[in-house]
Amino acid sequence: MNLFKALGTVSGFTLLSRITGLLREVITAALLGASAYSDAFFVAFRLPNLLRRVFAEGAFSQAFIPTLARSREDGSETSTKSLIDAVASALFWSLLVVTVAGIVAAPVLVYFMATGIAKEPQTFALAVNMTRWMFPYILLISLVALSAGILNTWRKFALPAFTPVLLNLSFIFCSLFLARFFDPPVYALVAGVVLGGIAQLAIQIPALKKLGMLPRINANPFAAFKDPEVRQVLKLMAPILISVSVAQISLIINTNIASRIAVGAVSWITYADRLMEFPTAMLGVALGVILMPSLAAAHKRGDVKEYNDLMDWGLRLSLLLAVPAMVGLALLSKGLTALLYHRGQFDISDVNNTATAVAAYGLGILGLVAVKILAPGFFARQDTRTPVFIAICVLIITQCLNWLLIPYFGHVALTLSISLGAIINASWMLIALIRQGAYKPAPGWTAYILTVLAASAAMAFALSMLELRIDWLAMKSQEFRKIGLISVIICAGAAIYFGLLTLLGLDLPGLLKKRTSNNL
Repeated sequence: MNLFKALGTVSGFTLLSRITGLLREVITAALLGASAYSDAFFVAFRLPNLLRRVFAEGAFSQAFIPTLARSREDGSETSTKSLIDAVASALFWSLLVVTVAGIVAAPVLVYFMATGIAKEPQTFALAVNMTRWMFPYILLISLVALSAGILNTWRKFALPAFTPVLLNLSFIFCSLFLARFFDPPVYALVAGVVLGGIAQLAIQIPALKKLGMLPRINANPFAAFKDPEVRQVLKLMAPILISVSVAQISLIINTNIASRIAVGAVSWITYADRLMEFPTAMLGVALGVILMPSLAAAHKRGDVKEYNDLMDWGLRLSLLLAVPAMVGLALLSKGLTALLYHRGQFDISDVNNTATAVAAYGLGILGLVAVKILAPGFFARQDTRTPVFIAICVLIITQCLNWLLIPYFGHVALTLSISLGAIINASWMLIALIRQGAYKPAPGWTAYILTVLAASAAMAFALSMLELRIDWLAMKSQEFRKIGLISVIICAGAAIYFGLLTLLGLDLPGLLKKRTSNNL
């Protein structure tokens, strides 16, 4: 299997997802601005979205996919199907209980998520109502994650990568065509979440049927938990759950702090997060998706060379693309923010506050991407204790940074601390893998790093010279001009970066031709 081709497939659909996601945020910003309504929605959506990251795409996927990959390699199709049925049943009944509990406990959850909005009874009540309507999304998206895990294990990467686009399209449709039927209009976004979850699940059913792996839910909620394979997945999930939860706990704390800094602060950080997720998902998430099954299979076979080659390729590609993305996002933060959000209710103050948060996020892109590569390196070997310990320590460090930086930088400190925490997290994970002997870096890393840094520095200088000549805030209604300028700057930066890499002798085609011996 050509890994770069697989990465191109996943990244291509992830790019489409992020483009539609940005369009979704553009419409949301124009409709709501950075207001009490937008803060209430983002707080309400963060709860089910947080559980999605913890249960579905986090602990569950990272425990389930290696188990499924081993079952497919060692067992029969019948035993693999039985594993899928049992895991699906356990997931369905567990998340059904969580969904009901979340609907009942919505007021308490919203209060602990954002104590700042509790001071405004109308905003608080709005957030509680929206939370209750959107909580079933966690059940839907968890089943989507199960389906995606199955399809990815069978190397069917395209459909799972495309699926998130449907949520964004649902958002956009409801915002544009249904908002006038709701009072307040923010409830149209709630409808978009629910309809998007249904669409994401529905589109994967035919593909699972074609594979003969469509899960069947056992009507007995307790039967699935007696299955030894399910217990193994749960055993693997427990420490991973702690690890993933630590990151989400940090997010909850940051949301809570932001709600008390200023009206709109939650929205500024959320809009900035959308821009930061663009490069991290395009590269980090995509690489994690394609590497996890291959790393698990290589470890199962005892193929140390293949395991090391996969890790080395993923980390080299991450450095190659994450460093210029980091530079570009930091330097073009105001231009990108103005292009995407500066219209409707989103004013100059919102642009400036969001742009500074984006710039701070940009500093941590390399760390955020690298973690997506390094974590599967542990989980594929069923080492869950090390990343859990690191994650807990990084949570403490991140919150200490918040305490130190907020008096000086306000809401920007929240994104800056996440970036610094991500760099610490990735560095610590890398050192741990090397010290454990699990990963041995291939020769040539020093020259490779210096080459990437030299090309990135030249690109940064050129971008800064171009960006300083532009007054983005003076072009609020000049959309095509902003698009043209951003496009020219990005293309110029890319030409300088990759041109210098080629002149410095970096073998780009050779790096992109990596294949894996695992042809399942």
